[in-house]
Amino acid sequence: MVKLTKIYTRGGDKGETSLGDGSRVKKHDLRVTTYGTVDEANAAIGVARLHTKEDAELDAMLSRIQNDLFDLGADLCTPTAADEAPGKALRIVQAQVDRLEREIDAMNGKLAPLTSFVLPGGAPAAALLHVARTIVRRAERDITALMEHETINPLALTYANRLSDHLFVVSRHINAGSAGDVLWAPGANRT
Repeated sequence: MVKLTKIYTRGGDKGETSLGDGSRVKKHDLRVTTYGTVDEANAAIGVARLHTKEDAELDAMLSRIQNDLFDLGADLCTPTAADEAPGKALRIVQAQVDRLEREIDAMNGKLAPLTSFVLPGGAPAAALLHVARTIVRRAERDITALMEHETINPLALTYANRLSDHLFVVSRHINAGSAGDVLWAPGANRT
C-alpha cells in the first residue's frame, strides 16, 4: 500500500532519483526516461478519457489500461535482480497481455478491414488516443534501448507493443461509431 504524506522530499534537487529498489540514479538515466515515457502515455490516455465517459465499457477498459501502465512503470522502475524471487517485485504478467489481445480481437472483429493507412483524427477521443499510441511507441523504443544495457522483464516490451496496437484499434472503434476513420490519400497534394 502506498501512503504519501509529503509530496516533496528534496531528494531530487541534485538531479538524482530513487529507483524501486532504493538505488539512486541520475534523472536522465535511460531507465528513468523509459518509465517517464510510460507515465506520459498514461497522462495522454487520461486526457482522452475526458471524451469516453458516455461509453462505460470503453471507459472501464481505458481505466484498466491506466492501472496497468502504473504496473508497467513500477516494473521498469525496479531493476531485475539476478536472484529475484517470483512475486518479489511488481512485474507485468502474461494475463495483462492476453487481456489486451482479447479486447483487440473483439473490437477489430466488428470493424471494416482497412484499405488505407489511418491518419490520426476523427472524434476527439480517437485523435487523443492516437497521441497516446505514439507515446507508447516511443516507450517501446525506450524499452528496447534499455534492454540493450540492462535485464528487464521481457513482458514489459510485449505489453507496450500490444498496447500500441490496442490504442490504434480503440481509435478505429470510436471513429466507426462517429466521425469515421481519416484515411491517408497517398500523393494527394503533389500537384
